[in-house]
Amino acid sequence: MIIGVPKEIKDNEYRVGMTLGGVKMLVDAGHEVRIETGAGEESGFSDAEYRRMGATIVPTAADAWAAELVVKVKEPQPSEYGYLRPDLVLFTYLHLAADEQLTHVMLESGVTGIAYETVELPNRTLPLLTPMSEVAGRMAVQVGAHYLERMNGGRGKLLGGVPGVRASDVVIIGGGVVGTNAAMIALGMGANVVIIDVNLDRLRYLSEVLRGNLTTLASNPYTIAEAVRRADLLIGAVLIKGAKAPKLVTREMVSQMKPGSVIVDVAIDQGGCIETARPTTHSHPTYFVDNVLHYCVTNMPGAVPRTSTYALGNATLPYVVKLANLGFKEAIRSDPGLGLGVNVYCGHITYPAVAEAFGLPYTPLDKLL
Repeated sequence: MIIGVPKEIKDNEYRVGMTLGGVKMLVDAGHEVRIETGAGEESGFSDAEYRRMGATIVPTAADAWAAELVVKVKEPQPSEYGYLRPDLVLFTYLHLAADEQLTHVMLESGVTGIAYETVELPNRTLPLLTPMSEVAGRMAVQVGAHYLERMNGGRGKLLGGVPGVRASDVVIIGGGVVGTNAAMIALGMGANVVIIDVNLDRLRYLSEVLRGNLTTLASNPYTIAEAVRRADLLIGAVLIKGAKAPKLVTREMVSQMKPGSVIVDVAIDQGGCIETARPTTHSHPTYFVDNVLHYCVTNMPGAVPRTSTYALGNATLPYVVKLANLGFKEAIRSDPGLGLGVNVYCGHITYPAVAEAFGLPYTPLDKLL
């Protein structure tokens, strides 16, 4: 199979879809891997290193997209829409429930779109979303601490305080992978941390495994409003698989926060769980609403590409190898969890939450294969 790896073009996106080890494994299995020149440079992988692993370095994005399977990190950008076609399998983060335009483009193109974020294991966990959620959760606290500094627009508070001075209050909405990793870092820095989640068993687990100034609260509008009002740093970490995130923090709640408080909405890839959140970029990462600083970058892990590319590549490679060795249809039949990653196929939406987000028809994949 011919596998293409184009250079990422989203604003300040420095990750790449495949590591050196991934290229070597695929080439050794008899496949051709086309890497767009310069695609790995910002992650520390040179064209020469890829070439030594057996890759073919191609001069343009069009050459990389002219493959049977394209593996990349972020969803196609408008300038890439023209590369989508019926005989292409695209394997990447799609987040279609938050992007109606891209959904329609993919349907019209006939491309097969497999979304990293909806591939599942038998235990219902999300193996390709987890590594980037771990990165984003840990980054959220770093970013929040940075913007709490006065010269960066914040309240001028040190996250962990010092002896005799109260630590900052960090409120995390959602106790999943993002929320857990954010809590680990915030607690390690000495902050007072509140995690809010609807799942009481999850809260019990977090209470047992996390150490520090931790409070766990059951989610309801009143609890959220009271916690948000006290927060110096609010982290949105809500996930509903493949669906648009619910707006759990309202504009009214944000207006009650202290001036200079900071919001980091990690759920922004799926539309955000905070009403005042809108997507931002690494070039222009922040804005203010009611004197509260908002950071809503949709590709946070792209800022640490060396770590992120390895973490993502470790998780995606087994699936890429399966798709290459077996072909799309056999790979899907052999792995139902990979089949759950298929969001669009032959002009049909094959993931229920995407269809529901836009009121479009849903067609089960097995009816089309």
